Amino acid sequence: MALRLREPDPALQSSYVDALAELAVEGNSHYLDLVLPPEPGFPGATYTLETLRDPATFAEFCAYTRALEDPHTPRPAGWVTGTYLWMVEQDTVVGRISLRHSLNPWLLEVGGHIGYAVRPSARRRGYATAALGLMCNVAGNLGIDPVLVTCDDDNVGSRTVIEANGGVLEDIRNHKMRFWLPTT
Repeated sequence: MALRLREPDPALQSSYVDALAELAVEGNSHYLDLVLPPEPGFPGATYTLETLRDPATFAEFCAYTRALEDPHTPRPAGWVTGTYLWMVEQDTVVGRISLRHSLNPWLLEVGGHIGYAVRPSARRRGYATAALGLMCNVAGNLGIDPVLVTCDDDNVGSRTVIEANGGVLEDIRNHKMRFWLPTT
């Protein structure tokens, strides 16, 4: 496996849209699209499977996603600064992974620092495990140590990924398992 984490890149549009379409079939397109309603101080963003088929819209989506690493980028209330990367093997997008740079109350209880999704056709090949390890390095380089990673209490696959990266279970809250992972 030659998995890399890459910034969103318009050159990978076809592969990204294909991954999004796979997730949509199982009802999980929300893992790769971005639909944020407008609110005071934030104009909203709508990047769906249909709109991302347009190259100009896809390039805009990539630029906005990369810009979310800048604390000055407009975002909805409650969103924290984050790093959003794609899992790529060769020129195929196999998933995405995100690192929230801080924890608000919701992230502390439910979302954690890191979230990830792998397209259905690429699952059970070790991509999530490798990507989580790579993202822990990114977190460590940003001075975030340890990181909180959560999963549903019935998600054996994610639990295995987290534990393979050294995750230590703190507790289970409202059906969410909360693990802390070292990044250094």
